[in-house]
Amino acid sequence: MDKAGLLKSIAETGYNVGFGAKKHYATFDIVEKAPGWIGFISTGFGIFGLVYESLSAKLPSATLTFLGVSALYISFYRSKKYDEVGRQLTQLFNQLRDLYRSVEGGANLIESATILKEIESKYYSIAISRQILFSDWYTHYKFFAQQQIDWINEQKNFTWKDMWPLSFRMFCGVAVVALIAGGIYLLK
Repeated sequence: MDKAGLLKSIAETGYNVGFGAKKHYATFDIVEKAPGWIGFISTGFGIFGLVYESLSAKLPSATLTFLGVSALYISFYRSKKYDEVGRQLTQLFNQLRDLYRSVEGGANLIESATILKEIESKYYSIAISRQILFSDWYTHYKFFAQQQIDWINEQKNFTWKDMWPLSFRMFCGVAVVALIAGGIYLLK
């Protein structure tokens, strides 16, 4: 493998490992914070429901019940060590960054390719494949807005399509169409 090919492989693995680390952190954030927010909002609605009868109606009650069930769903993910794995993957990401820079500086290509394979093996052995719903959307934010990825971008040349998940773009498109259709219906 030549230097350009090895740099490209390191950057691709760096993307996978860095994105994986942020995905673990995103799942950890959702799992740790969402139940607290659901409880806080439910308590607030319950208190204000004592004062305002409209908050005691069927729709708000059904919504809060749905949120409560969602909190139960989220609790199934608490047993996994997403923060610990995220930290380990971040360490691998940093090793890949350093490897990338050493190859740019003229390091031995055969030794560097061996190190890359070892890091890939560690990545596959520690990553948790089961992630929570919507963690992918949050991961895109965490990776592209919070992570230092300039060295990966040298090889991958990210565009806006890479930075916004397809499912989120489709959701926004459907939401815009629904809002327009709802607005037209209400104006009739």
